[in-house]
Amino acid sequence: MPDSSYSLLHLWPLLSRWKKPVLRALLLTLLVSTVVAFLLPNQYKSTAVFYPTAPQSTDPDQIVAEGAKLEPGGTAADLDRIITIGTSLPVAEQVVRKFNLKQHYGLGDDNTDKVHQAVLDKFSSNLSIIPSERDAIELTFIDQDKFLAAKVANTLVQIIDSINQQLTTENRRKVLALYQSRYAYLKTQYQLTRDSLVNSRKRYGVFGMDRESRYLAKEVVETETDLQRAEGEVAAGGGSAARVAGLRRALRNLTTAEGGNRINLENYLSAADDVSTLYARFLDLQERLVKARGAYEDTEVSLRNRISSIYTVQKAYPALRKSQPIRWLIVVGSVTVMLVLSVIAVSLLELTRTRVPEFSARREREYAE
Repeated sequence: MPDSSYSLLHLWPLLSRWKKPVLRALLLTLLVSTVVAFLLPNQYKSTAVFYPTAPQSTDPDQIVAEGAKLEPGGTAADLDRIITIGTSLPVAEQVVRKFNLKQHYGLGDDNTDKVHQAVLDKFSSNLSIIPSERDAIELTFIDQDKFLAAKVANTLVQIIDSINQQLTTENRRKVLALYQSRYAYLKTQYQLTRDSLVNSRKRYGVFGMDRESRYLAKEVVETETDLQRAEGEVAAGGGSAARVAGLRRALRNLTTAEGGNRINLENYLSAADDVSTLYARFLDLQERLVKARGAYEDTEVSLRNRISSIYTVQKAYPALRKSQPIRWLIVVGSVTVMLVLSVIAVSLLELTRTRVPEFSARREREYAE
């Protein structure tokens, strides 16, 4: 026999024959789904919206030393970094401990791994961190307590900000130690060079190289000129021998260290190279020391002052109405699903009733033949 065709037009007569069982199933589903829907606790959703920034744009070293500007917005890598931090295990454990979510979720005070994992799973299922269409981060937390949901969301934003700052904090601490070591070294060398310069100046009597060179040249030339003039006068039968002797002694004192003059040509020539080298090194170390001191102070200030690495557009506030459950949708969905399942079940029963006798009759004819 040809197979009977079925269509949606056959459903109404079919349901009419099975209307009592179907109606009972639908009424029972309506009753159960209504009870379940109203037994489900209200869930409230709180959302915080913020923009991440790249670490280099909030680096205090650049802001203090280079005058960098703080600008909101970040790249895809910045968004991924924020989401990774927010969904990391250390952040979840910190929030769980702070708000005692183990008791809040009714999991008891047991410290077993099973309970700990259950708390983390429940927390993760209630947390959502996604990028928006405008490159902002939307952090949403859902809970039965609308005030707790807002507190958790805002706390998560603060923790994410803190961890994001700490990504460069350790490196800045190392840089600070390097600057401190460099400053201490330059300070020691500066003091040693200054002491050497002072000792050399005291030893040779050389304090101002330019002024002393002009003074010595002037005095030596004038003394030699006077000596030659006095010797000429004595040779001509005039003048004074005592004056000649005094000028010779004055010239010797100006040119030799044994003469007794603190400023003399011999000491000046001996000290010229040493004092010039020490003075040049002194000036170089002085300049480097000032720069090192400034770099150290800027880095120290940057570590003491924390600059937020995110820009909060909207803080999380307690929700004014529940977000879950949508009770009417649960009831309507349950009844609809039951109706579909009833139609399928009734169709299968009708198909079984019609096909089994046909199959039996066909088998009997085959045996008879």
